Amino acid sequence: MENFIYCNPTKILFGKGQIFNLGSEIKNYSNKILFVYGGESIRKNGVYNEVLKQLNRYNIIFFELSGVVPNPRISLIKKGIEICREKGIGFILAVGGGSTIDTAKTIAAAVKYDGDPWDLFVKRIPIKEALPIGTVLTIAATGSEMNDTAVITNWEKHEKRMISAEALYPKFSILDPECTYTVPNNQTVFGSIDIMIHLLEQYFHHDQETMVQDVLCEGLLKTVIKYLTMALKDPEDYNARANLMWASSLALNGLIGSGVISDWTTHRIGQEISAIYDIPHGESLAIVWPHWAKYVMEEGYGKFKQYATNVWGANDEHKTDKEIAIEGIDMTEKFFSKMGVGYRLNYLKIYEKDIEIIAGKVVEPGPVGNFKKLYKEDVIQILKKCFYKD
Repeated sequence: MENFIYCNPTKILFGKGQIFNLGSEIKNYSNKILFVYGGESIRKNGVYNEVLKQLNRYNIIFFELSGVVPNPRISLIKKGIEICREKGIGFILAVGGGSTIDTAKTIAAAVKYDGDPWDLFVKRIPIKEALPIGTVLTIAATGSEMNDTAVITNWEKHEKRMISAEALYPKFSILDPECTYTVPNNQTVFGSIDIMIHLLEQYFHHDQETMVQDVLCEGLLKTVIKYLTMALKDPEDYNARANLMWASSLALNGLIGSGVISDWTTHRIGQEISAIYDIPHGESLAIVWPHWAKYVMEEGYGKFKQYATNVWGANDEHKTDKEIAIEGIDMTEKFFSKMGVGYRLNYLKIYEKDIEIIAGKVVEPGPVGNFKKLYKEDVIQILKKCFYKD
């Protein structure tokens, strides 16, 4: 196990009715806020009205910034920065999923930076301070409600980049599973796939004797597999939604990745695909991961065997480690397919002619991955496999 320092300062308010604590939590930081959200979904499910009720109850002055979309845009962030500076905003509230929270985080950091906010992503300017933010989570997916990271798209440049800083941890996050009842089935699936791939990126490593991290990963993977199926059958199954929501936070709050050297190749490839083609992040991950896995599995058949037996219950009797490894990958791919995702990139109207461009962007900062270091030609080979059935 690697050395690590772990600290997660985000306060979690989990369960039914926790939104009633919203106003009192915000009051700890400011009485003038920017309220960031997406579109009609929080109006339809009643969350918008409940938020307003709590803000008014505590006499909190708020200014709205709506219009956040999946693969959130830097252009909207610039509008948010203007509002914050013009109105003297002291706190940012994000109500939504990862895209909304990442938008809020970026605004919070960029308000303190006297330049183009995109510089924070491409020039890797250290983020020393940011406006405090809080969240009301409405979809289980990215884990942004409990981490220090934001991923934003510059659509004009077809670039998707990430920032991380301690200042970007939300001060608090309200996780009420009932707020996710109205999430459409396809979005529930995309979010759950994102959770699974977050876990798998941290599971496949070469560090030895990491039973704590491995067992946590395996347990959370089995949790998502079980409760995603239940949530699709009954979207208002509280326990299913609760387990998915908490799994989302635990999958990427820094705990599981502590003490191991994670991979993140699948996310790098998926991010570059969605930077060019505006497709759901979870959908691209479901397509890429099985082909990444088969490409690198010879670097550690034992870990893939462990995954197949401990997560999927594969029978290892009279089989080689390689055979069991392939079985585990195939079972994952079949599950994705059963959930309605993980087909092929050409089904999503993505063109093979762009493989070279995507691969080039993936490795632009240098080789990608840690389970196996991959270069441009490796990424090209993985992407080619993502287009047609073997």
